[in-house]
Amino acid sequence: MSGETVLLDLQSESYFGLDAVGTRIWQLLQENNSLQKVFDTMLEEYDVDEKELEKDLNELLDKLLEEKLITIEPAAE
Repeated sequence: MSGETVLLDLQSESYFGLDAVGTRIWQLLQENNSLQKVFDTMLEEYDVDEKELEKDLNELLDKLLEEKLITIEPAAE
């Protein structure tokens, strides 16, 4: 699957597919410890309105949280 990623939840044995943009977000989440860095990088790499990116990023993160594929932790001080 060119540019796409499939995530497998081993506990539920369910699959979750990401398109090319979702895959890029997934990569950035693994590289960065900051959602702000993910947001800033996506703004640089894609021709997208800030509000639209924020909405889309929040929707994907909510779905990944719902599927228990990610956790969000407060930043260490």
